[in-house]
Amino acid sequence: MSNGRTALVTGASRGIGQAIVNLFRQKGIRVLAPSRSELNLLSNDSIDQYLSLVNEPIDILVNNAGINPLASCLDLLDSDLQDTFQINLIGPMRLVRGIVPSMRRRNYGRIVNISSIWSSVSKPGRVVYSASKSGLNGLTRTLAVELAKYNILVNAVAPGFVNTELTRQNNSDSEIRSIAETIPVGRLADPAEIAEVVGFLCSDKNSYITGQILFVDGGYTCL
Repeated sequence: MSNGRTALVTGASRGIGQAIVNLFRQKGIRVLAPSRSELNLLSNDSIDQYLSLVNEPIDILVNNAGINPLASCLDLLDSDLQDTFQINLIGPMRLVRGIVPSMRRRNYGRIVNISSIWSSVSKPGRVVYSASKSGLNGLTRTLAVELAKYNILVNAVAPGFVNTELTRQNNSDSEIRSIAETIPVGRLADPAEIAEVVGFLCSDKNSYITGQILFVDGGYTCL
C-alpha cells in the first residue's frame, strides 16, 4: 500500500468502515471520512456539494455506507425502498461519477464497494437490501469493464456476519452463538479481517484483480 495516496471512505464512524480507516491510516494513506452532516447520502444535493468542496485528488474510493431496513415485500414502506436504494446504490454511483474523472486523468484509481452475502443468498425480510446490494455488484462489474484501460480497478467485498456493535445490539449473546454455528469456520468475522481484504484490493499490490465480488464470510455462502 503506497504512502501519499488519498482515500475517501463512507460510513466510517463504526464497524467495518472504521476498521478500514484505521488500516489505511496505519499504512500512511490520507483518509477523508466525512460525517453524515458533511456527506448525507440521502441527499443528491449533499453529495454534489461535498464533491464540489473536495480540493485534492482521490486515489481510493470505498463505498461502505449502507442501511438494511428489515421488511417483507408486502410490508416494505415506500420510504424504506427509496432510502435503501439511495444510500446503497445511487449514492455510490454519484460518488463514482464525481471522482472517476480525476482518476482517469491521473491513470490511477482503486474503488471498492462494500456489498453483502445477501446479494447472493437471502432470507425473509431482506428484499430491498438484497436488491440494492445485487445492484451494487452489477455496478462493480460494469465499472471494472469501463475503467480498466485507465488503470482503475473496481471490486466489491461481500462480508458475511461480522462482529460489529450493530450486530451485538441486534442479537443476544445466545443468538450470536447460534449464528456462529451456521458458519463453517465457527465464528463471526472481526471488522479488521474485512478491512485487510479491502486494503489489499486498494493497494498497489493489486494490479490485476478487477470486477470481482469477494465473499468474506467464513464459508457461509458455500452451504
